[in-house]
Amino acid sequence: GGQHVNRTESAIRITHLPSGIVVTCQTERSQHRNRDSAMKVLTARLYQKWLDDQRAKNDVIEDSKSDIAWGHQIRSYVFMPYQMVKDHRTNVETSNIQKVMDGDLDDFVRAYLLLGAQGKFARSRGVVKNGE
Repeated sequence: GGQHVNRTESAIRITHLPSGIVVTCQTERSQHRNRDSAMKVLTARLYQKWLDDQRAKNDVIEDSKSDIAWGHQIRSYVFMPYQMVKDHRTNVETSNIQKVMDGDLDDFVRAYLLLGAQGKFARSRGVVKNGE
């Protein structure tokens, strides 16, 4: 007894074409039950792959962040003895500190976006600076 599963042709192989994941199931006598079992296994593997991909993306994002420490600030605000705001990424300065404190960061944002666009253009042209 117990050999009936070997005597029936009820095995199922499911291939997820986009990822290439292959699942085979032949534990049940019924092809329908094997298909259900294989789909559950495939779903679990696809979910695990998705989780791994999300973890990898988050790791890349975390690695690209700079340290939060003294000397790693983006902007300096000087109120006394003179008034000045300086963006250390772009070297943009303004003496109109009240405008910046009211939320007008357009000059800083524009300079940062231009800097990023110039960097992308240089990379696309094959120009490498500072060991990048």
